[in-house]
Amino acid sequence: MSSRPGPLECIERYFAAAPLPDARLERAGALDVPLADPAWPYPARPARDGGKPVTVEDVRAAVELQRGAGLPAALEWIPECSPEMAAAVRAAGMPIEELPLLVADDPVDLVLPAGVRLFLVGADDPQLPEYQRVADVAFAHPGGRADVHEAPLDTSPEARARTAALRERIGAGRTVMMVALEDGQPVAVGSHQPIDIGGTEVSEIVGVATLPRLRARGLGAGIASALVEHARETADLVFLAAGDDDVARVYERVGFARLATTCVAELPG
Repeated sequence: MSSRPGPLECIERYFAAAPLPDARLERAGALDVPLADPAWPYPARPARDGGKPVTVEDVRAAVELQRGAGLPAALEWIPECSPEMAAAVRAAGMPIEELPLLVADDPVDLVLPAGVRLFLVGADDPQLPEYQRVADVAFAHPGGRADVHEAPLDTSPEARARTAALRERIGAGRTVMMVALEDGQPVAVGSHQPIDIGGTEVSEIVGVATLPRLRARGLGAGIASALVEHARETADLVFLAAGDDDVARVYERVGFARLATTCVAELPG
């Protein structure tokens, strides 16, 4: 009788399944390279059925495929599952960022600050570009609270394509997005992305972001807690990759537990 896969195996299966609905998989040695719409790219990852260690030649071939398709040169992997990959990536001249990988263990139900309301975002919400702007501003200014200039709404063709891709994902149930509103204005956002992998539903929490001037009020933690609650209505496993150790400690205080590490390697366009 087969046993239920452990959390790391479930997460590896999740990442292997995530690109399949909208990407063509190419093989670069021991790497799978999803070639998708640049509006919603996926990183290259170790092939699930590879059976061979990733080499520097594989990494270079993956980057060549990505650049040829107009995609970012990016790789992700879990070093506890693919310990050889870091050396190959470094030999290819790519810097590596290590992110704590956490799973929802014993979530704490948090209350948002007074006057802040949380909503599920529909695919037809006309304010979706504004919600994306919140994330863009937040990720452009990482760290603690800061009074930064908030850029105007991005109306470029690339931004419109990202919005269209997100609308499609929300409509299909592949992305569940939440927004926190204060005085009718978006101040924080976050999403989870559920995937069924052989009867086990796994969901990743992504894009949790708060406007820099409004940080340190518990908005991000509150959205993350609400996303976990929503995801756990159907998901067997909920996980996320934290931006750094400080962010990981915030998530640990709201019921997440460290499981492993996610490594990310990117080259500038």
